Amino acid sequence: MEYGAALALQKQFERERKDGLIPDQLLLVEHPHVITLGRNGHIEHLLAGEAVLGRAGIGFFPTDRGGDITYHGPGQLVGYPIMDLRDWKRDVGAYVRGVEQVLIDSLAEFGIAAGRVPKLTGVWVGDRKIAAIGVHISRWVTSHGFALNVHTDLSYFQYIVPCGLTKPVTSMAQLGATVDLPTVSRIVAAHFGRVFDCEMLMEEMPAALSTR
Repeated sequence: MEYGAALALQKQFERERKDGLIPDQLLLVEHPHVITLGRNGHIEHLLAGEAVLGRAGIGFFPTDRGGDITYHGPGQLVGYPIMDLRDWKRDVGAYVRGVEQVLIDSLAEFGIAAGRVPKLTGVWVGDRKIAAIGVHISRWVTSHGFALNVHTDLSYFQYIVPCGLTKPVTSMAQLGATVDLPTVSRIVAAHFGRVFDCEMLMEEMPAALSTR
């Protein structure tokens, strides 16, 4: 799904969740090449100009999420939970730790021992970042979320300082886990339901929506 389409869908879900029209949602997608900048991000962490990004086929979007700059692309599982935290815990820190736990437990299913780094957001394997997290919360309803490198081409991170940190990134494939995104999606959804104590009901996106 194109990043702009996913952003519009998030905003729609966010409005509907605030109005009590829908239950909590977890949108799981794969994006074409795109770089996004968080609301507190530093544009100097973008290491390439518009012409270079254009030749590489990489889009660019400023966003209202937390965090700095990051890359999304093929082979990466991106998750956007649209949740009303009043129905779970009114605690932003606990929510972020919960998302981290979902990913840590999911990676363990593939034999990858991931964890946290003190004072840093995201999920790490040693000193290498395997998943980034950046969220937005309005009236206790969440949007944006996480990006897990499954079999991502890590060379695309050369265009940024990922999350504003001069630390290396890694992927499940680089760590020896050969797995496809649908399989990882099912595992992540299952652990999301367990961590956030909710029943997960799967629904495929219409093809016309996912490709626009």
